[in-house]
Amino acid sequence: MTTINMKDFYYWYIVDELVEVPDEVAEVLLASRRNEAAYQRRLTRNKAFYSLDCDDGIEYSACLHEPSPQELLDRKEMFFRLWNALNSLPEIQGRRVDAHLILGKSYRQIAREEGVDKSAVRCSVESGIKRMKKYLRENF
Repeated sequence: MTTINMKDFYYWYIVDELVEVPDEVAEVLLASRRNEAAYQRRLTRNKAFYSLDCDDGIEYSACLHEPSPQELLDRKEMFFRLWNALNSLPEIQGRRVDAHLILGKSYRQIAREEGVDKSAVRCSVESGIKRMKKYLRENF
């Protein structure tokens, strides 16, 4: 039997607490501590620290917070309002606004797909946005 200090292995122990454990358990705990220390050394020596501004998604996952139920309801309500506003547009205008704002297509791409002039698509999208704003002001 080996005596170990629980404070050395578990961070939630704030005072020394000595416990007798079998030799196998003590060896597993010490091996775990050694593996963690070796990992930290390798991390430091290889400079394997991540930069939060390298645009590979690490910043997003590090800064991501769970939305509260109220935030989720607000997002859902906003989605339905915008969806209703988009659906209030005529079919062609709604398709163009959707393609430009949601799908991120340029005016030129939309015009090429529909076989119309780029200025017609631009005017249609701008007019559609104005109509959506008007719809949202009137109804919400």
